Amino acid sequence: MATTIDKRLLELGVELPEPAAPAANYVPFVQTGNLLVTSGQLPIKDGKLMAMGLLGRELGTEAGKLAAKWCAVNVLAQARAALGKLERVRRIVKITVFVASTPDFTEQHLVANGASDFLVAALGETGRHARSAVGVASLPMNAPVEIEAIIEVA
Repeated sequence: MATTIDKRLLELGVELPEPAAPAANYVPFVQTGNLLVTSGQLPIKDGKLMAMGLLGRELGTEAGKLAAKWCAVNVLAQARAALGKLERVRRIVKITVFVASTPDFTEQHLVANGASDFLVAALGETGRHARSAVGVASLPMNAPVEIEAIIEVA
């Protein structure tokens, strides 16, 4: 039986992928008490990066928003792997959005909206969160965006 979250994801045209395996000596998530913390998630879609490059040079804000959305999709994939079902998510507490960008790019907050808007659309009020959006010089594999999350769970 499909859950409410599954139905919302379907309406959004999103099928959660298998979560990405760690690329080095770390784990994809850690649960401590009622908090689940994910490692940084890249904008992987269909098994590969869906965009590459710096915002403000190779990519514009709209492409960055889409990349941020796919990072958030992968955050939820990790949460489902950790919890068994997304209904155990009580709240997305905070996301940190790292945006690989040129020094003069100042729309990191708009890029981050791609993730924030998706999380609220998928989870409703449970998806509302605190957030930081940070410009960085580069990210692994030339990814344009990386997101980590702190999630309260039941």
